[in-house]
Amino acid sequence: MVSLRLSKQLEQWLSRAARMAGVSKSAFVRQCIEDRKQSDESRPTAYELGKDLFGKYGSGRTDLARNAKKIVREKIHAKARRNRLRAGGETLRS
Repeated sequence: MVSLRLSKQLEQWLSRAARMAGVSKSAFVRQCIEDRKQSDESRPTAYELGKDLFGKYGSGRTDLARNAKKIVREKIHAKARRNRLRAGGETLRS
């Protein structure tokens, strides 16, 4: 059993909508909930929407999760080296 409180405006709307549908307010609310449930169940999940894209633009690296900190550190150092080269600070070393 569920009970809920509605604003006066919402209560008036519910009464009118139920009367126009020819059902009780409880039956009207149940039907609205059932309609929403069916709508939610038929809606694709985020995974279903994107499954064709996942992994499509991979880096080719299989160690990203294990070596994330090391990889980020390497990227930062490489960027710093490029910036120093642009500024004329050092020669390129591999």
